[in-house]
Amino acid sequence: MNDPIRILGIAGSLRRESYNRAALRAAKQFVPEGATLEIFELDGIPIYNQDDEQQLPPKVAELKQLIRKADAILIVTPEYNYSVPGVLKNAIDWASRPYGDNSWDGKPAAIMGASVGELGTARAQYDLRKMFVYLNVFALNQPEVMIGNAAKRFDAEGNLTDETTKDFIRKQLQSLVAWTRRLQQPQGA
Repeated sequence: MNDPIRILGIAGSLRRESYNRAALRAAKQFVPEGATLEIFELDGIPIYNQDDEQQLPPKVAELKQLIRKADAILIVTPEYNYSVPGVLKNAIDWASRPYGDNSWDGKPAAIMGASVGELGTARAQYDLRKMFVYLNVFALNQPEVMIGNAAKRFDAEGNLTDETTKDFIRKQLQSLVAWTRRLQQPQGA
């Protein structure tokens, strides 16, 4: 029997009532059998400073360790000014440093995002995919999960209520697990 696929989930927002944090919490309900989802909160990560690379702040060391232990990554990002939020970019930078110690290297990943706008973080997701190229992260291409008009898809307590969105998240997680298992296969198998 295959070992469970360990997915590390990261929301690119610090706001307590963020739709993206709510979407990540909802994703925990839809993790397929044979997989787990652990959530890492970005609060407490200091601003990246190359001077601190040799003595990592504890929260950064924890992030790097969790990324390395994970079989796959799920990033749920808002879109700020047509791109990823600074807090997410900061965490990505920390976890890829110091040079030659890239925790993201070779990890399969899925991206989703929620926005009150129509496009549902499409631009931020594209920018994240560009970062993945340099980081050597293997992004799942489909299905994409772009939760537009998020205020209509979550209730006042932050619970995902939209059945179509739930189905997209469920399918994306199933695909991420399958993608991860495929990438884990030995070459030539």
